Amino acid sequence: MCGIVGYVGNDDNCVRVLINGLKRLDYRGYDSSGIAYFNNGKFNIIKEEGKLTNLISKVNLDSKSNIGIGHTRWATHGAANKQNAHPHKMGKFTIVHNGIIENYDELKKDLIKKGYKFKSDTDTEVISALLDYLYSKENDVLKVVQKLNFFLKGSYALGILCDDDKDALYALKKNSPLIIGVSDGKNYIASDVPAILNKTKKYVALEDDCYAKITKDDVKIFKDGKNLDLNVKEFEYDDASISKQGYEHFMLKEINEQPEVFKKTTNPYLKNNFEWLLKKMPDFTKYKCIRIVACGSATHAGLIGKQMIEKYANCEVNVETASEFRYRKQFLKDDELVIVISQSGETADTLEALKIAKDNGNDTLGIINEKGSTIAREAKMVLYTEAGKEIAVATTKAYSAQVAMLSLIALNLSLKKDLIDKKEIKELLKDVKKIPDYMQELLSNKELYRKIANDIKDYNDVFFIGREVDYALAQEGSLKLKEISYTHSEAYAAGELKHGTISLIDEGTPVVAIVTDDEIAPKTISNIKEVKSRGAHVIGITNDSCSDASDYYDELIKIPKVNDLFQPLLAIIPLQMIAYELAKLKGCNIDKPKNLAKSVTVE
Repeated sequence: MCGIVGYVGNDDNCVRVLINGLKRLDYRGYDSSGIAYFNNGKFNIIKEEGKLTNLISKVNLDSKSNIGIGHTRWATHGAANKQNAHPHKMGKFTIVHNGIIENYDELKKDLIKKGYKFKSDTDTEVISALLDYLYSKENDVLKVVQKLNFFLKGSYALGILCDDDKDALYALKKNSPLIIGVSDGKNYIASDVPAILNKTKKYVALEDDCYAKITKDDVKIFKDGKNLDLNVKEFEYDDASISKQGYEHFMLKEINEQPEVFKKTTNPYLKNNFEWLLKKMPDFTKYKCIRIVACGSATHAGLIGKQMIEKYANCEVNVETASEFRYRKQFLKDDELVIVISQSGETADTLEALKIAKDNGNDTLGIINEKGSTIAREAKMVLYTEAGKEIAVATTKAYSAQVAMLSLIALNLSLKKDLIDKKEIKELLKDVKKIPDYMQELLSNKELYRKIANDIKDYNDVFFIGREVDYALAQEGSLKLKEISYTHSEAYAAGELKHGTISLIDEGTPVVAIVTDDEIAPKTISNIKEVKSRGAHVIGITNDSCSDASDYYDELIKIPKVNDLFQPLLAIIPLQMIAYELAKLKGCNIDKPKNLAKSVTVE
């Protein structure tokens, strides 16, 4: 979850490279930051707690250096302060680290007995001490870096500098993302693409248990002491794609990119007919049931996928949170497909769930946005969403791309099983062409979203209700509100209100009611009446087919009616925009909410 950047080159602009890289990575962690760079015969370390601007104010950007490492931290071990900020140095080794060392306490106690004294509460300082101790015995940096794999348990991406080798940057990876950027006379390491995209588009993805020695002219990768061939790839993104392009926040930009993301994700499968959908997707009919495993918003996308696949393809689907799935007893069936969903393709719990499914012998499918990511490489099959690079911590366009892909899977299965009639197919194709315009129409309704945000800004609690697919939407809407506006909110299956939760409804309590399924609309409307009679301020999101509910709302957001397979893609936009406007009204850090980071690569 932390951000790592490193540089070694044939010029002396290292400090500027590091600071620029950290600016581009601070969505990955912003509790503290620091850099280490070679100057005046030694490695200098500067670090500060808080925002990156605190570090920048202490750094001389004109300092001459050709090698260094930088880090922006999301705290795990120890408070978010200067003492615990990276880089950490012990003896001759200076390092930055992303991940969690599970056996650090055991290692620390042993190193204390050997005479090492620790200044921080971090697991990272333990690694630097361990490196120094091993080096005192081995006196070979490369061999010492290799040996770390035998001592460390957990996840780690490491950038390493040694006082005795001032021309080389070392890297090591296990269960945390790390890439090596390649350029003429200048090479880099980074935990994510944006850090170096303005410097080079060529990169090597470091695999688990691999380590590297990087100089200005050469990159060498090793595993178990053997030199590996370089597999140099090229980023698909350009530098402009990770700029705000005139928007006030990345999140607002990414919300507004959803019409284009929908087209890019669905067009390869729906080219005026469904032949490509059947050709370009795996044959799902051989599986009697499906297990979807994910975290956060990806889980909510999975819950919508469950509703669509069960309704349209008559196939049983179970959705589980990866952090729970990986620790409980498994009852995976032999003919069960396991679908894992992750924007980054590096989500730690989801990756572990994938490994469990593979070890059990199940076929696996990854729905991933990042090509070349760990899950993309490890899953048997992959379907890529085309959301582009998402910078804001709270996902919007990546989530809707996941929903779109799951809807395509439902449609694929329905067609294969001959469960959808020709008339509905024709209407569905018409809807697909209209959806981007409908999304744009909903995005333009800014004044209404601002008014609703203003109406609810003074309330401490907001409730979201819905049934079936609308309940799944309610869960994502509630999460968005919590993530970026810090307003307490909860999502409930509408029928569960009377089983306790309705006791929390007071005069004026905001309740967001989602009604898009006309088959069960009357049931949800009865629940809306229940909260309304107790004084709730009801904000309704519904379509024309559920217009009977309009009499029971204080505020009404009408969304166009499309085929149920794609209706959630329209319903989510008002929920995202209300969260955004409320966060803006409250002065929150929208792109980088407190305590959160973009890519969750630790448990």
